[in-house]
Amino acid sequence: MNTILYTGSLLSIFLASHFTIQAQDPLPSWNDGPAKQAILKFVETTTTQGSPDFVPPEDRIATFDNDGTLWVEQPLYTQLTFALDRVKALAPEHPEWKEEQPYKAIIDGDLKELIAGGKHALAAIIATTHAGMTSSDFEKITTDWITTAKHPRFHQLYTDCVYVPQLELLTYLREKGFKTFIVSGGGIEFMRPWTQRVYGIAPPQVVGSSIVTEFQMKDGMPVLMRLPKLNFVDDKAGKPVGIGQHIGQRPILAFGNSSGDKEMLQYATGGDGARLGLLVYHNDPEREYAYGPAGGLPDSKIGTFPQDLMDEAKQNGWIVVGMKNDWKRIFSFDE
Repeated sequence: MNTILYTGSLLSIFLASHFTIQAQDPLPSWNDGPAKQAILKFVETTTTQGSPDFVPPEDRIATFDNDGTLWVEQPLYTQLTFALDRVKALAPEHPEWKEEQPYKAIIDGDLKELIAGGKHALAAIIATTHAGMTSSDFEKITTDWITTAKHPRFHQLYTDCVYVPQLELLTYLREKGFKTFIVSGGGIEFMRPWTQRVYGIAPPQVVGSSIVTEFQMKDGMPVLMRLPKLNFVDDKAGKPVGIGQHIGQRPILAFGNSSGDKEMLQYATGGDGARLGLLVYHNDPEREYAYGPAGGLPDSKIGTFPQDLMDEAKQNGWIVVGMKNDWKRIFSFDE
């Protein structure tokens, strides 16, 4: 009887210890490996009083790209899909679009023709779908769309196609006194209506591209009117500029996934003290997508990860997080 009780006690202690360890793991959807360990070590050393790498809470700034870093960006950027849907919704009011590019390509579903139009086609689409209204009107249109639009492959809301490992990381950083920011090439007013709900990141902590807005009186009410003119592109070399203008501090951690994030990582890791740069590498075609062309993966105009970025990551000590091996789980709807 004593032996049974003793054995039972040992088992209870083991199970309690096991579940305590499990509960203490702040990144359960990350596989144990160099990437996860580098993150845990960095956070521990920068937030522990007395550590030579200790960083005061007011300087714990972490910046994250959005498309391809926090949520899925293939086969098209979500905001571009939104713009295409807006063109289709407005098409009945514009019969001339049936013969006018780039609108004809959108109505006909001809993505090759649309892509062939390049930046001019994109600028025309953005001007048509994102301008000529107040910021409040645009927020409502964006919110209505994002709460119903679904991804064509996963058949889930776009806001459910977010990466669970990254949600865990955002939560972990905030629990450790970090302030988390989005620094994205996407539209700042496209993202702000839903980032608090999806990521826990409030609108003032979202940095993105923008069009010109102008103060006007409309029907006796003060409004901000969105004009069909580009104001700022928060991509590539624009990201450090956006960080400087909106945040006013150099981040100590930056997380991206493409050549558009290179300068942000250079800026973040180029300062004094402990620094961490990370890149998501999309190499899991079964659970998500695989594209590069780094490492011999298929090339992509969406979220390009070239070999020279992989080489620079190795040279600078940036952590490349491979979805296939580093993430135990990708989406909340994964079985």
